[in-house]
Amino acid sequence: MRFRTFLASAAIAVTLTGLATAPADAGSRHGGYLALGDSVAFGYRPGAVTPPSDYLNAANFRGYAENYASLRGLRLANASCPGETTGSFLKAGAQSNGCENSVGSPVGYRTTFPLHVTYAGTQLDYATRYLRTHGDTKLVTLNIGANDLFVCQATTPDQCTGPDFQAALNQVSHNVAAILGAVRARYRGDVVLVSYYSLDYRDPVQVKQVQAINAALTQVTRRYHGKIADGFTAFRLASLRTGGDPCAAGLLIKLPTGGCDVHPTAAGHRVLTAALALAR
Repeated sequence: MRFRTFLASAAIAVTLTGLATAPADAGSRHGGYLALGDSVAFGYRPGAVTPPSDYLNAANFRGYAENYASLRGLRLANASCPGETTGSFLKAGAQSNGCENSVGSPVGYRTTFPLHVTYAGTQLDYATRYLRTHGDTKLVTLNIGANDLFVCQATTPDQCTGPDFQAALNQVSHNVAAILGAVRARYRGDVVLVSYYSLDYRDPVQVKQVQAINAALTQVTRRYHGKIADGFTAFRLASLRTGGDPCAAGLLIKLPTGGCDVHPTAAGHRVLTAALALAR
């Protein structure tokens, strides 16, 4: 292992130890934290491992946002929606991957189950209202973009390879710029993008695709003076002992039928929380 990689791994290990031992009221009790994004930010778990009644109370779902708010003593408003795309984040009725609608269906998570916070309109509408009325906000995080590519895979002839993939990335970049522009119009504090992890670091094709979307998201975030919580590297380092397999490392939710879902376990969310803590 290279020395820089060792240092990064050690830093994450120290942060994870702090997360395990920090009291729930650690840090300042003053200030708000606005979490924005998709199912990863929501803390979603799939139906195969989740009792149906859990979906009736969003408090049953906890992820890196809840972890970090507890760690720092911040008042959390988690506006994320499972299946949100950058397009549906901005415009009501736009195609999502299961937030307000699904590919081929008008039904989505938000039309059936409650979110962590209740709001009318788009996630961007909520974010701008929140920032306008909460001048003590200390942090905004964003985790968005993967569902755009899932929609692209489901709706393009080449399943989002070749030119369609680049076109989708370009649209994601355009939309994220609009999101961050609206956030920055009302807020000058810390904005942190939580980057995506790979489902399998042994698969060079998938790794390359995840790196491409993260690169696009990072470029836009830097333009708006945001920071990056490097979820990609954090998961890779946490998967080293299993040869680069986050499923075997316990970072992804195991399915009864075998293999893993795309969503993090509690351990996976602790890794993302550590990445967020290191970014700030």
